[in-house]
Amino acid sequence: MSNGRNREYNYAFLDESSKREIRRSVLKAVAIPGYQVPFGSRELPIGRGWGTGGIQLTLSLIGPEDTLKVIDQGSDESVNAVNIKKFVGICTDVETTTDTRKATIIQTRHRIPEIKLRNDQILVLQVPIPEPLRIVEPKEEVTRKMHAEKDYAPIWLQLYESIIKYGKVTIPTEYPCMVEDRYVMSPSPIPKFDNPKLHDADCLYLFGAGREKKIYAIPPHTKVVSLAFEDVPFEKESFKGKKCRICGSTDTYLDEMFDSVTGEKFYQCSDTSYCKEQCKR
Repeated sequence: MSNGRNREYNYAFLDESSKREIRRSVLKAVAIPGYQVPFGSRELPIGRGWGTGGIQLTLSLIGPEDTLKVIDQGSDESVNAVNIKKFVGICTDVETTTDTRKATIIQTRHRIPEIKLRNDQILVLQVPIPEPLRIVEPKEEVTRKMHAEKDYAPIWLQLYESIIKYGKVTIPTEYPCMVEDRYVMSPSPIPKFDNPKLHDADCLYLFGAGREKKIYAIPPHTKVVSLAFEDVPFEKESFKGKKCRICGSTDTYLDEMFDSVTGEKFYQCSDTSYCKEQCKR
């Protein structure tokens, strides 16, 4: 099947058998929330590390009736987001948007949109390192055994050492979470501010790591709990006393920025689509 815009490409670039294989891996990932499903990662005209796992998921799931949104660290206009959107557009001719509410598939790097996603939406996250145990154990065969035995003591020890040394857990991104009381999962390099959005969500979260050849998922209404001790509860970033310079928001994830002329520090919504929507109200 080829599209009308460029017949040199198969629809959505990947061949049909590759897309079927990836979709089968997705089904297994959905059936076992938080479990890392191996898959045969394909070659793309993009260097590994630029989100090839997420792109393969998007290309395998997207259809003519879909509307695509791509963001990078919350921005619709970053180099990564613009080029991925352009690539998918060339191979599919699907409609693209910057409006979170209009999108059926959202591919993202480092952020979850501020607007709550619906049951008919899929959020595809680009993942560089899917293994949450990698920081404490370099060998793949060992981490797989640890997951099988539910041996997560080294991660708990890492959290404990952080508290002893700094008085709090200092992990800013990729904060590990427990899925359905079974698998510890890396939520990708999202800030821990976004971790609570994973719990009991209406949408489907899919995570793709092209270089590591892993796919995992959080289906709708899944229990997702960020790891924490009873006496030292999980805390997300606080922006108390700060607000977005553009829309005035005080309850979103804010990027700290500096004026290149005056050197003055200011804050701005990471989610550019949400910020623009707030300005219109």
